[in-house]
Amino acid sequence: MRVIAGQAKGRRLYSVPGPGTRPITDRAKTALFNILQDDLLDCHFLDLFAGTGQVGIEALSRYAARAVFVESGAAAVRTIRQNLQLTGLADKGEIVRADVFGYLSGRSAQAFDYIYVAPPQYRQLWEQTLHYLDTYPDWLAPDGWIIVQINPVEDKPLTLAHFERFDQRKYGSVLLCFYARRELPESHAAQS
Repeated sequence: MRVIAGQAKGRRLYSVPGPGTRPITDRAKTALFNILQDDLLDCHFLDLFAGTGQVGIEALSRYAARAVFVESGAAAVRTIRQNLQLTGLADKGEIVRADVFGYLSGRSAQAFDYIYVAPPQYRQLWEQTLHYLDTYPDWLAPDGWIIVQINPVEDKPLTLAHFERFDQRKYGSVLLCFYARRELPESHAAQS
């Protein structure tokens, strides 16, 4: 597990000890950041169920302005802290030790350009997270994206009021699902 590009390119990251975290594969991470690369400069990135922090750290390495890492596990929080220090990116990262759903239950002080969701598998936590974000849509900037990492067998359609899936990409056992704000009908947009 390493940083692929940017300021911290080539740095090998620490893993969270023991089972329980599911790092994204290098292949899927490379593909994801090839999609995002032109829009990362000065963006604000929210890494939910952050694990090792490698996705938010990759964004910081590629010149995101700030990344917030939300993780409840003590070992994972220590690992994120070590990885931020190792890469020299600690000044741009904020670690929040919290339950993701507690963190999302309320208004955000700031909207994020990208929200990355990679929860433990097979517990429908990705669905629950999207429903929380749909209840509190101000977490996402108007032109921002929510990116969900799941195993393809977990995938199912969701009905959301504020967001819709606009793309998905499969890389072996990793499915990346991309959500953005739902387009308002023109008549509704004109009334706003």
